[in-house]
Amino acid sequence: MKELQLKYGCNPNQKPSRIFMEQGELPIQVLNGRPGYINFMDALNSWQLVKELKAATGLPAAASFKHVSPAGAAVGLPLTDTLAHIYFVDDVKMPLSPIACAYARARGADRMSSYGDFIALSDTCDAATATLIKREVSDGIIAPAYTDEALEILREKRKGTYNVIQMDPEYRPAPIEHKQVFGITFEQGRNEVCLSDPALFENIPTQNKFFPDEAKRDLILSLITLKYTQSNSVCYVKDGQAIGIGAGQQSRIHCTRLAGSKADIWWLRQHPQVMNLPFRPDIRRADRDNTIDIYISEDWMDVLADGEWQKFFTEKPEPLTREEKKAWIARNTNVSLGSDAFFPFGDNVERAHKSGVQYIAQAGGSVRDDHVIATCDKYGIAMTFTGVRLFHH
Repeated sequence: MKELQLKYGCNPNQKPSRIFMEQGELPIQVLNGRPGYINFMDALNSWQLVKELKAATGLPAAASFKHVSPAGAAVGLPLTDTLAHIYFVDDVKMPLSPIACAYARARGADRMSSYGDFIALSDTCDAATATLIKREVSDGIIAPAYTDEALEILREKRKGTYNVIQMDPEYRPAPIEHKQVFGITFEQGRNEVCLSDPALFENIPTQNKFFPDEAKRDLILSLITLKYTQSNSVCYVKDGQAIGIGAGQQSRIHCTRLAGSKADIWWLRQHPQVMNLPFRPDIRRADRDNTIDIYISEDWMDVLADGEWQKFFTEKPEPLTREEKKAWIARNTNVSLGSDAFFPFGDNVERAHKSGVQYIAQAGGSVRDDHVIATCDKYGIAMTFTGVRLFHH
């Protein structure tokens, strides 16, 4: 198949629309559903991310994409009881495979952003992973293969219309890529930079020069995630998964704040008071996610006011005070942070430190590198200058 006609482009008024190959066959098969223009944009970007992440770490990888940026990315490490609980997979009866764990982590880190996502898996989608996907609101999935049982489960989703794409794992694109904007064609070499190169950790200007293997893995995950995130962007990672992604901001400090606030929310969801919220048994998954998000925020009265809390809880919970939240966030440590370009000022490090960042990988090359280094030294943060910029547009 050389081309596939689509219903419309980014918006319903943008017709005609298609994907096609100028040479050769399309490296995808649509096994179910009718993916659209944005679905394919998400699918092909997310596939590159998980493929590269699997190659760099040797671990199964998953990504949750929304609007051509990852909402989550992770490798297939086992879930702790706490993570299984806050990701709402602790009720699954079957054992979770490594690829299912990767998906649960990628989807679960930022459930608000992942609502209605497109999923990418580096490995064969099995029944355990398909079971997790079936109960979430999602637009589709791309993977190199599917077991018969997994495909049967996925074909039942969305009344049989769920988008299922199979990707040829052997496909390699041409080294030169093209893009049209306003009728003008742009041409550039593909971004083939290797982000698992040990040289990325050779230029360490900070007093603390120690990067444990787990931190190196997490920084590699961060950088690969950033490679496929709309710029400017930064990515907080802990224990093999992105916990906060700040995408597409004009100011880098705004990226760092946005991603840091998401990392804080991820950590606050593990607070015992949040984990034990007395939800009504009939509350929908999306409403539960939204309620937790508001409960953690400064707008907690929106779900705890009289006449409101009864919609979500069997009894009225106590709010988390600002002091309690600050104290809990201070317990988050050993977080890694990657940036797709240099930090222009030390304020980014100041903000990152508040969310437990201990390891940083960034391009370096700012006229204020000395200030950034001094701020890292102030907190004992280890930082490497990768010399690599990862803008993606």
